[in-house]
Amino acid sequence: MTQREFYKTQAWRRARDAYINSRIAIDGGLCEVCGQCLGKIVHHKIWLNDRNCNDPTISLADSNFRYECQDCHNKEQDPAKPKTNRITYGPNGEIIRNPNGPDSPHQQDK
Repeated sequence: MTQREFYKTQAWRRARDAYINSRIAIDGGLCEVCGQCLGKIVHHKIWLNDRNCNDPTISLADSNFRYECQDCHNKEQDPAKPKTNRITYGPNGEIIRNPNGPDSPHQQDK
């Protein structure tokens, strides 16, 4: 099964729901990263792919889960995907464009 198919399985939904319920019992369901906001997404610490999603010791083990708020989850970067370095975000959330990124005018001159 593919990673996309895995996230539609009943096994994943049960594991995710059980983990959320355990986090609610522990601390009311706070984000495990920032501890400030309520969690929203169960994140896999070891990122899933089409191969390891079929290994329940990775895909369904609560030791590989982390409950995160939307903001913290959005900051996660898949280590298997190359970074485009197009933009970064400043401390107040403002967009900072990389002047040497792949879509910069400087790159088009080269």
